[in-house]
Amino acid sequence: MSIDWFTVGAQIINFLILVWLMKRFLYKPILTAIDTRETKVAAELADADAKKAKAEKEQDEFRKKNEDFDRQHAEQLSKMKDEVKTEREKLLDEARKEADSMSAKRQELLRNDADNLNKSISLRTQQEVFSIARKALADLGTANLEESMCDVFIRRLSELNGKAKDVLSGALKTATEPALLRSAFDLPKEQHVAIQNALNEIFNAEIHLKYETVPELIGGIEFSSNGYKVAWTLADYLETMEKSIGELIETKDKTEDMAETKSQEAAPEKGADEHGK
Repeated sequence: MSIDWFTVGAQIINFLILVWLMKRFLYKPILTAIDTRETKVAAELADADAKKAKAEKEQDEFRKKNEDFDRQHAEQLSKMKDEVKTEREKLLDEARKEADSMSAKRQELLRNDADNLNKSISLRTQQEVFSIARKALADLGTANLEESMCDVFIRRLSELNGKAKDVLSGALKTATEPALLRSAFDLPKEQHVAIQNALNEIFNAEIHLKYETVPELIGGIEFSSNGYKVAWTLADYLETMEKSIGELIETKDKTEDMAETKSQEAAPEKGADEHGK
């Protein structure tokens, strides 16, 4: 059997042409389409990955924002609770202080009323006692008693010395009117003469006197000139005693007030210690 090389060659050429034609018009477009498709798919995958990463990032940010919001909400809620608690305690404390202040003022008012009442009673009692004493002395006084007191008055005049005597002597020298001698009873002429002589001798001058009877003077005699006077009366003793008793009562009231004030100052400190405990 002989080989037809022409036919073999023609077939080979036809095969090569077919391969070239398939490569040129079939494989190459298909490969190009495949490459384009792969590139597109790769781009889509990359875009999908980017979108996924972006979505995950946004999700993380959203979750973080939610966590921040929850935290801020919790902090604000806690802060509001603390503020409400603080304001409540403040209002309660103010109300308690106001109540304590009102109670203290009420107690102070009651205490002042009681003190004023006690002082009024003490003063009224004191006034009544001395009023009775004055009335009793006035009722018991007699002319003989007044005459005896005249001797005491002359002795008091003779005991004047120093500044008191100089002041009265100056008042007598500058006086434009007679000196005034007052007594509760009408003094007899002998007493007038005795007092006149004593004054003339003590002040070494002729003293002009004006006599006056004043029943309000309780057991005693009063000598005055130009605003200055020398007197000896039982009323002076009563007034001195009344003044001393009044000062004693006032001192006692001040002492009680100071003790009560210290007690009130100590009470809040004790309350504060108990509150701190």
